[in-house]
Parts: sequence; structure tokens; C-alpha cells
Amino acid sequence: MSDHHGFDTEAVHAGSEPDQRFGAVSVPIYQSSPFAFDSVDQGAGRFAGTEHGYIYTRMGNPTAAALEEAVASLEHGHAAIATSSGMAAISNVFFTFLEANSHVVGTDSVYGPSRVVVEKYFSRFGVASTFVDTSDPDNIRRAIRPETVMLYVETPENPTIRLTDIAACATIAGEHGLLLVVDNTFATPLLQRPLELGADIVVHSMTKFLNGHADVVAGIIVTSTEEQRVRLRTALNHHGGCIDPHQAWLVHRGLRTLGLRVRKAQENAIAIAEFLRQHPAVEWVRYPGTPDYAQRELAERQMEGPGAILCFGVKRGLEGGRKVMEAVGLATLAVSLGGVETLIEHPASMTHAGMAIEDRESAGITDNLVRLAVGCENTEDLLEDLSQALETLI
Repeated sequence: MSDHHGFDTEAVHAGSEPDQRFGAVSVPIYQSSPFAFDSVDQGAGRFAGTEHGYIYTRMGNPTAAALEEAVASLEHGHAAIATSSGMAAISNVFFTFLEANSHVVGTDSVYGPSRVVVEKYFSRFGVASTFVDTSDPDNIRRAIRPETVMLYVETPENPTIRLTDIAACATIAGEHGLLLVVDNTFATPLLQRPLELGADIVVHSMTKFLNGHADVVAGIIVTSTEEQRVRLRTALNHHGGCIDPHQAWLVHRGLRTLGLRVRKAQENAIAIAEFLRQHPAVEWVRYPGTPDYAQRELAERQMEGPGAILCFGVKRGLEGGRKVMEAVGLATLAVSLGGVETLIEHPASMTHAGMAIEDRESAGITDNLVRLAVGCENTEDLLEDLSQALETLI
């Protein structure tokens, strides 16, 4: 696709050239594990990497390749590698670039399993980690050691909706020779493109916005160089975690409406955030689109919109949050995010329950924090639902 096309045009057409054999407009689902060779020499060439083509779906698949091309295009990256889940993507990045006695600095309020996999599992092999509030660049500088090799940030953070300055992180990473990895799941390439701000690698849980329909589990890694792509693909080929062709097809189909879905959900989130700010049962609201958001300047500089995820604190703490979540009727009490439906959850007892209590509290994940992943329903219906639920606290 040409660089001058708009985002929605790119989302519709990237990786979607008509099938050469039959002319199918939709990318075919190549539901096959092996791929035949025309000759022994061709097979040998594919294994040697001197001839393009497919060998075995764990090592690459045409349906997955179409999805990879599309996401790489939207992120303005060099290439992409689709995986079986967001955690497979994140784990593959860690597996590829972290070695024994190396050290990673990461965002403290990151998706819970992203932190747990480093602290609980990679630590068994001599990998050390320090998780800090990366919204303050000085915290990052203080955490860096001689053995640090990676800076891993998530922005906006899950679930606190704090931001980290990606360009500032890129400067720090460059000064210390670190690999800068950014989880861009919350913002999506519609609202934020970390590679343009100096990041080396971007990861997504495609389960969320990129797919957008709460029916697929998938992930993706977007690289800025060919050397990164080769290392990551080789590692994934050996330890598995590849995406299934049918799942890849579903995500690619969902990706084509990404701009439409995110804009509608964002429109709803803006209205909901303003409603919550005025409600007597709500103690605070954290959302990049509100006038009192602490990092508004950074949000406007780094992002092209505030997104569709917000968090808020209700009165009466944990019990108040429980009461609100059990009282909603339209919003669904479930984890995950980025689908067309609105989801509500309690991170301290759900998505981040695996974190140590002191780590969770220091990261700002308080007991009264409720995360709302806003969907594409009618705005008025969502406001009515939240209003009646919050009335139970008054």
C-alpha cells in the first residue's frame, strides 16, 4: 500500500490483494499444516531461506502473512509476526532478547501477566527486572543497570490509564543501548504509532481492538528492522505460539473496521468520562480526554485521540465497586477490552490479582478502581446503565 493513503483505506486494503488463483476478494483461509514443494531443490531452498515460500504453518502461513502485512502497514513498521495470543507475542520478545544475567526495566502498572511472566518465570533463568512508574523518565534512568538490555513500556497503562512519553523513552534507550518495546494494545495504531516516536518493537494483544469482536485470542509483534524480524521469527518457530490460519482470517476481517470501531467507542468514552466526573458517587476519573487529566499535554502530543478505556474510583471502596459492577445491566462484567461491547471489571481482584498487594498498590491499582472498556453501543443507553448502577451507592 502507498504511504499517502488514509488510515481507513489502509485498514481496508493492506494485505488484501485478490487471490491470484480464483480472484477471491477476501483472503482465503489456508487451513493446512504442511505446504508442498515443486521439487527437492525448492524444498531445500525454502529451508535454507534462499527461496520464498511456505513450509509448515508453525513457520509461516499465507493467511497469517496477509494479516502481518496489514498490521505492519498500519504501524508503519518493517514487518510483523502474528502469534497465538498477546502473551505469546510478549513472551516471544522476552525469550528472544533477554539472556541470563540480563535486566529489563518495565512499567509497574502493566498488564498483570506481562509482569508476572518476567518476575516468576524468566527470573528462574537469571533474568532480573525492575518495574517503576515510567510516566516519570527519571524513574527509568534510576532503574537502569549495566546489565539492562530492554525497556518495556505500556502506554496508556493497564488499568491506571497513565501515559509514558515514548519519545523520551527512546532517547533514554538510545543513550544506554537498550531495546525499547512498547505495548500499543490500548491506543491501537489509529491513535498512536510508537515506531514513529523511536520505539524498536511494538506488541499488541490482537484479542482486543485489532480484532474487535471478542471472539479471537491472538497477538502480534511489529519490528522496525529485518534483523529483529529474523530473530523473533526464528525463536517463535522453535518454541511455537504461532497463530492459527482461521484466527488470523478473523482478525484480518476485524482489522478492516478498526478506525470505525475505535472512533465510535472513543466518542462514547468521552461522554461517559464527563458524566462520571459530575456524579456524586464517583471520587475520581482518569481518562486522557478530560480537561483535568494530569498528562493532557502528553496525550495531545503523543496520541491522536484519548481512546476508549477509562478507569474511575467509586465511593465505599471495594464494596462500592462490587455493588456498581453487579448493578450494571448493559455493560458486561468481564475482563478483556476492545470489542464492540462495553466491558466492566475490577482489576485488583481480576486481571491484576496475580501481583503482590504492595506492588499493585504502589502502581496505583487501588481497591476502588473500576476499569471500563467502552464499546460501540448507543451513548444514551450506556449513560443510562451507568447512572442506575451508580445510584445504588447514594
